[in-house]
Amino acid sequence: MVNPWLAMETGADPVERTRTVRRAHAAFLADGTVAPPVRQVVADSWRRSAEAHAAADGAAPIELDEATLSAYRDGHPLARAMPVFRELLGSFAQDGAHLLAVCDPQGRLLWVEGHRGVRRSAERMNFVVGARWDERHAGTNAPGTALAADHAVQIFATEHYNRQVQRWSCAAAPLHDPRTGRLLGAVDLTGGDHVASPHSLALVQATARAAQAHLASGVPELGVCLSALGRDEALLVMDGERLRLGRRHSEIMMLLARHPEGLTGDQLSVLLYGEREMRPVTLRAELSRLRQLVGALLHSRPYRLSRPVETDLDAVEEALAAGEVRSALNAYQGPLLPLSEAPGVQRLRGALADAMRSALLGARDPGLLREWSRTSWGEDDLEIWEALVDALPERSPARSAPMATAHRLRAAYGLTSGDLGAVGAPAAARVATFAQPPRL
Repeated sequence: MVNPWLAMETGADPVERTRTVRRAHAAFLADGTVAPPVRQVVADSWRRSAEAHAAADGAAPIELDEATLSAYRDGHPLARAMPVFRELLGSFAQDGAHLLAVCDPQGRLLWVEGHRGVRRSAERMNFVVGARWDERHAGTNAPGTALAADHAVQIFATEHYNRQVQRWSCAAAPLHDPRTGRLLGAVDLTGGDHVASPHSLALVQATARAAQAHLASGVPELGVCLSALGRDEALLVMDGERLRLGRRHSEIMMLLARHPEGLTGDQLSVLLYGEREMRPVTLRAELSRLRQLVGALLHSRPYRLSRPVETDLDAVEEALAAGEVRSALNAYQGPLLPLSEAPGVQRLRGALADAMRSALLGARDPGLLREWSRTSWGEDDLEIWEALVDALPERSPARSAPMATAHRLRAAYGLTSGDLGAVGAPAAARVATFAQPPRL
């Protein structure tokens, strides 16, 4: 079976492949249709890019300035892995044909290394440190698609969504925290057509595994961790073993993690189903299936977890409690289980979003406000845009863009310039139950 993550089979003609995929790319941009020979992983990425209104031409945006970037990457977990990346990929990065790049979970490039001439060429498309290369902002590309799919992938030439990038090929692999399983970023090898060889993808995957092993060295206890921010299905990591949970099991695990004292069947049912009448056997069946997956971690009478479970929600709350707004924003990967309709999860989701927004508004840091406004959950947050305008110097040219966005959102929400008291209402409505406590 052909590896769907490889860009080309051995012996394939790169010139012909470039031509056929270019025609398919033009057809997709014209009418949204996509068919073979476009790989499924690329077709899915093109659709995500189009839905996010990624530019089909133009350079990726630069989000981190020099001062912010230096402090951020010095404290980033992947800084510890840079010696591994340089040892295994450094010779490629210096051979005059490749670039080594490492990005964070948002797709922001933290390190870009290689021959000066290749770096200078890549600068024309803003493949530089501080630039954001997730699919939402740069379209289909290896680091961005590796993050979106959570899998190592190659992207060849005209498979890139953005035409400016189509003279390049790249291979990237995601990187995870060995203790929590959380996504830390991706490592990427970028160059010409030769990067589309099977060897390049295998090398990048091996480098990612070596880096994760390096990060795991010295970790005394792996424990149990649950990641559910920005994910429809939570990731459970138990003693180093990763398990992707279904949606209902994700809800149950999160609720039990937040109630270490345990919950009765009736309490858990209310948190999951609300006041709807549900037969007790329905919940018991879900818990039975969950126990088959997690074993002795799940106890009953009352329902509880037998070991402490660290969640990514806890990490954000702890950072906020310590006044570390930057750390909280870095840990906040999106709304908690965003598609969940369980009342208990909705309250947790709303309370956390409210706490994040309050901290950002209180900090009045233009960089932090701008980062929130550039996310899918913050792009229509009028109060944040208003705060960004206010936080910038009155004569700063940087005020014009956020001011225009604030005016557009105000008009969309039917507000006038005098409705300042109502500014936060539209944003609050999106994450209902802000004011309600996170626990019953």
